[in-house]
Amino acid sequence: MARATRIIQNFYRDSVSLMQLSSSFAKLPGVEQASAVMASANNISLLQEAGLLTEPVQASANDLLIALQGEEADTLESALTAAESALKEPSPSSTGNETSCDMAPRSIEMGLGNLIGANLALISTPGEYAASEGFKALRLGLNVMLFSDNVELKDEIALKQFAQEHDLIVMGPDCGTAILNGIPLAFANVVRRGVIGVVGASGTGLQQVTCLIDRWGSGISQAIGTGGHDLHRDVGGISMLQGLKALAADPSTSVIVLISKPPAPEVAAKVLEAAQAAGKPVIVNFLGADPDRVRRENVYPAMTLEDAAAAAVALANGRTPDIKKASVPPLPMTPLAPGQRYIRGLYSGGTFCYEASLLLKKELGQINSNTPVEPGDRLGDVWTSRKHTVIDLGDDLFTRGRPHPMIDHRLRNERLIKEANDPDVAVILLDIVLGYGSHPDPAAEMVPAIQKARNLAIKAGRHLVIVGFVCGTAADPQNLSRQETALREAGVTLAESNAQAVRMAVSVALEAAAVGERP
Repeated sequence: MARATRIIQNFYRDSVSLMQLSSSFAKLPGVEQASAVMASANNISLLQEAGLLTEPVQASANDLLIALQGEEADTLESALTAAESALKEPSPSSTGNETSCDMAPRSIEMGLGNLIGANLALISTPGEYAASEGFKALRLGLNVMLFSDNVELKDEIALKQFAQEHDLIVMGPDCGTAILNGIPLAFANVVRRGVIGVVGASGTGLQQVTCLIDRWGSGISQAIGTGGHDLHRDVGGISMLQGLKALAADPSTSVIVLISKPPAPEVAAKVLEAAQAAGKPVIVNFLGADPDRVRRENVYPAMTLEDAAAAAVALANGRTPDIKKASVPPLPMTPLAPGQRYIRGLYSGGTFCYEASLLLKKELGQINSNTPVEPGDRLGDVWTSRKHTVIDLGDDLFTRGRPHPMIDHRLRNERLIKEANDPDVAVILLDIVLGYGSHPDPAAEMVPAIQKARNLAIKAGRHLVIVGFVCGTAADPQNLSRQETALREAGVTLAESNAQAVRMAVSVALEAAAVGERP
């Protein structure tokens, strides 16, 4: 196996751009694996762990590092040259007549000088530098969306406390999604404007709720991300409480939705107290929380992301939410082979994976995962599934040296083929996430692998059920209708939501188990 690297000095790209570049470089002739990163010490360490770097590199955090892996050294050198050339091409908006006044800003302060009146900085630098940049933005009077991950908890606390003291907000670290004044930021979808405000400690959770609200005819006033650690005991839910307060005071918002994995109990109590005092109906989706502990006057518990969106739409239309367990749409039933009984979930969204684990566990018992609901359900080897298994392929274990699976579908496609070869597998669950930041045509990337997986099962005398859902809207750049049509034509049964897809999968697994127990 050959490896090749190239360093481009003093050349910066943000992390979303780098993930997209890594995906495009991986498609160059002769390349099997590719990564484009800023050459920080942490990123270099991750590439070494991923096996993309075997020798020391002399680079600084201001340099861009391209690392490729393939069969032939000569081919990789050609690919590196093509990659560097693509990086240095002028942007489509460039006129070629730039003057000194058009110089790209090299600091937040320079950017603010070019955009007087701006009140938000989106920061996407390597994690070890993100806190410093966040403080610079806050001291300039800017709110901050911190896309960067790997920021120390003490720095997050300091940033959020400083922001709170100065009537600003920090969304993040690791805040992947927001929609502010109708503008999608980072990984977000194009949704219609409306009266429902959302505050989410989960990027894909926020995407699911906003997309379903759009699908069902309502719209979003603001969607505020907080980052996944905001409801940690030591952080105290600072950003969620600020977002809730802002939406409560916002005249264009009449209904509020809060989304999170289970918060620390003392933080949950503070958030629920503030929700009750908001003066507007608040739907609370703390995944896995006891609804009786959430419910109070004007506060409505929602067990799933789908329930949260449905309740918000009902309240926005002047109706009282009436959450009932939705029926399962009929599946085209083809007899499964003896022994086919297990579900394998291959998720790109961490919250989708967690929600699926919760729902499946209630119906089927132990659900193995790399992000388990209970410690005893942790998968020993993340590369090999056991019985019922759901995998978050966006977890750090899988993204070291690779782009996120919302951008690059190769790792999931490989895992899909592996699961299809397992004679015990009855159902494969998939999420497909559209919107800005995601792959421009996910169906085109997935369909060949889906077809191969189904054909492998057929040749082995089995029928493989593939169930999925598309998290997106009609206005997203990937064209929702075209994506859904391509997936259905490839044999995927599509649901409207993750929860609905899980219910479909459960119905197949229970039927398979019942057939297996019959004499």
